[in-house]
Amino acid sequence: MHEILVLYYSRQGSTAALARQVCRGVETVPGVQARLRTVAPIGATGPVSSVPDDGPPYATHEDLTDCDGLILGSPTRFGNMAAPLKYFLDGTSGLWLSGALADKPAAVFTSTQSLHGGQEATLISMMLPLLHHGMYLVGLPYTEQALTATRSGGTPYGASHVAGLSGHGTLSEAEADLARALGARVARLAARLKREP
Repeated sequence: MHEILVLYYSRQGSTAALARQVCRGVETVPGVQARLRTVAPIGATGPVSSVPDDGPPYATHEDLTDCDGLILGSPTRFGNMAAPLKYFLDGTSGLWLSGALADKPAAVFTSTQSLHGGQEATLISMMLPLLHHGMYLVGLPYTEQALTATRSGGTPYGASHVAGLSGHGTLSEAEADLARALGARVARLAARLKREP
């Protein structure tokens, strides 16, 4: 069984809602399952706690090394990923040195409050460390009908949600479709890569 790590940070529930749809997309691919993880909130001195009160467990570096692909999600913070996710990624230099993530497929997703709130910049900010790790980036092609039909979130750079249009955690049909499509694309590529010598 191949496993795709869906790793996200969410404060208001929108990025978490996208993550659940991404997982659904991953699990449409035979022989592939999703591993849902989050990261700890950050206080003045680092992560706030080691165990979440509810929801998925906090990610470890072992989750990254064990996965066959990674799909990363964050709310938008001034056109950038949220600090807790960046904090987690900043601690992966040992994985970079060993090449543990090289040649694995990866994708990104985000949520913003407003339509022009920095979705694409945030998605690109999450791509940068993945490129440094040597991962294969997966986006959304325009063959996905929802990409041209959406009136809210959804970009070729990755799945997204606009909370100001429908509320936190309430995805439009197109946003949910695109999140599932992104999960399925990464899962299919991960399975294909594992079959190749």
